[in-house]
Amino acid sequence: MNSPHQHPPVNGWLLLAVARLRRRWWLKTLIMALGMTAFFIAYFWVLHHPLFPVATMPLTIIDQLVDFRPEALPVYLSLWFYVTLAPGLLIERREIISYALAAVVLSVIGLGMFVFFPTAVPPPDIDWSHYPQFTFLKSADTSGNACPSLHVAFALFTAVWFERLLRQLGAGLFVRRLNWLWCLGIVYSTIATRQHVALDVVAGAILGVSVALLQLRWLRGHPISN
Repeated sequence: MNSPHQHPPVNGWLLLAVARLRRRWWLKTLIMALGMTAFFIAYFWVLHHPLFPVATMPLTIIDQLVDFRPEALPVYLSLWFYVTLAPGLLIERREIISYALAAVVLSVIGLGMFVFFPTAVPPPDIDWSHYPQFTFLKSADTSGNACPSLHVAFALFTAVWFERLLRQLGAGLFVRRLNWLWCLGIVYSTIATRQHVALDVVAGAILGVSVALLQLRWLRGHPISN
């Protein structure tokens, strides 16, 4: 029987992924539930209690080139399913805890920037009454906490980890490209739904990739035994 760390037979990576999802599922579910709850409590507190004047983020030519696309909303919201995939595939307790701590570091850095350098997206020239599907999003998540985009940061952080895990599972190039396509779709949707501007996206991408690469570098220096 294959070890979870061995490459599966051709086309067998999906079965191995399912096996990984079942390992320590209770621990992973508990950590993700507690982590997301704590994150949203902190996020919305910071959003509604700025300690300093809120600066409006400037628009760039990229924002002018990307049209408003209400159909991008499902892709934007899919982040909250996407971010559960990579940690769901982890099996070693130490690796799970390391992943959770890295997510905490990412959150603390992002929320810290929102506290000391609060920013907001400039109000778009859109009549939101024509787009009722945005009602909940606009009422719950206003245009504050803009830069860096934590939506983008967590998407890139997940994509880097997911690439590592898919390679470990022996998934083919097509599947790994789908991972990056999904991630890029989420990144695009943050601008297309007018939740963020391009500078928010760039800052979020730098944050997410940096934290992921630093964590993976640390793990290479501290290998986890099977």
